[in-house]
Amino acid sequence: MSPDLATAHDQVRRRLLDADRLVRASAGGAVKGHTPRWRRVELRPVDLSSGPHLQVVSYDDRQAFTANHAWGDDAENAVAELLAEGFGHWHVTCTDGETAFRVTKGGRVLLTTKAAEHVQQTAHDREKRRLVDPSAPFLRELGIADSAGVVKKTRLDKYRQVEQFVRLLDGAVSEARSGGRLVRDRLRVVDLGCGNAYLTFAAYHHLTVRLGLSVEVVGVDVKSQARQHNAEVAERLGWAADVTFVEGTITDADVRAPVDIAMALHACDTASDDALARGVRWQSDLILAAPCCHHDIQRQLKACQPPPPYGLVTRHGILRERWGDALTDALRAHLMRRAGYRTDLVEFVDSRHTPRNLMLRAHRTGVAATPEQEAEYDDLVTAWRLKPRLAVLLGEDEAHYR
Repeated sequence: MSPDLATAHDQVRRRLLDADRLVRASAGGAVKGHTPRWRRVELRPVDLSSGPHLQVVSYDDRQAFTANHAWGDDAENAVAELLAEGFGHWHVTCTDGETAFRVTKGGRVLLTTKAAEHVQQTAHDREKRRLVDPSAPFLRELGIADSAGVVKKTRLDKYRQVEQFVRLLDGAVSEARSGGRLVRDRLRVVDLGCGNAYLTFAAYHHLTVRLGLSVEVVGVDVKSQARQHNAEVAERLGWAADVTFVEGTITDADVRAPVDIAMALHACDTASDDALARGVRWQSDLILAAPCCHHDIQRQLKACQPPPPYGLVTRHGILRERWGDALTDALRAHLMRRAGYRTDLVEFVDSRHTPRNLMLRAHRTGVAATPEQEAEYDDLVTAWRLKPRLAVLLGEDEAHYR
């Protein structure tokens, strides 16, 4: 006999409020008769200057809202409110196992529990709640950690970037799999513009070692020395059968479909558009992009007369540059929605290190943008006389922008 919803909620509540064991959790969908305020929520423990907290990130159709709740009454109230929303599925990962449930269209509650198989934890891990163990062999091979498995002081920023990337990848993969995506027996991941492949190797390590998935990873870079160096690292790690590298541009590199996850992390200017467009053509279930610069729209802003009253903004070079960054990311997000991807923008690199710190996460759903969203897009590009490169790559008639 299947459990009732109250029983499933009780099990999830206990796991969510276990501050010593909780790693991450997510919820989405809706039970029949309920309309949650949020499309999806993600929870994880964080250590703030004021002490340990439960962090809740809530997503609507446009943006993410983050709230931190001190363990105790505050966290208990937050969890109670989330459970009352009527989400159709929950997935909770703790250090000792996983608990998940979903409610079918017929109202049946399917509750599953699984003991931990791939998570090894020490007291140090519990304190830091890291997803990337500093002693992981790939970190030593890449020079981020020393032979004792300790992150080098000079590479702390790079380690934090790897850790944050893996955290975002982990949440995105969890969401996709809970929605019936990324479920093939062997997944294919392509990193477009992989450079020295720090994040390529991090993705393979997390998906295979931590999540236990069967994965093939391909790194693409235009430099032959990068391909050779990265291939040698993969060989030393014993990963050469599953992690390969090809030389070529993002647009033309010889990479066969299917590609389940497409990544482009810090591709320059319109190279990010090339990567997004290729991911769309592959019909990848998940696309992750973190552009490092936005020169194309910046040039277009300089060449046009701003619509009133935005001259107050664009007459200052630094403000025009930041406005160009915001426009570029907003237009890309909409064009991905138009292509059938649910898209959000989240912080990738801490803003203390770079002002261009966003990651675009796109989940393939097949649901196109609404007429209201299309009207907003048309008004924006018309007012600013913009022609986004991604729109052209995705097949839009250039005459639309004249």
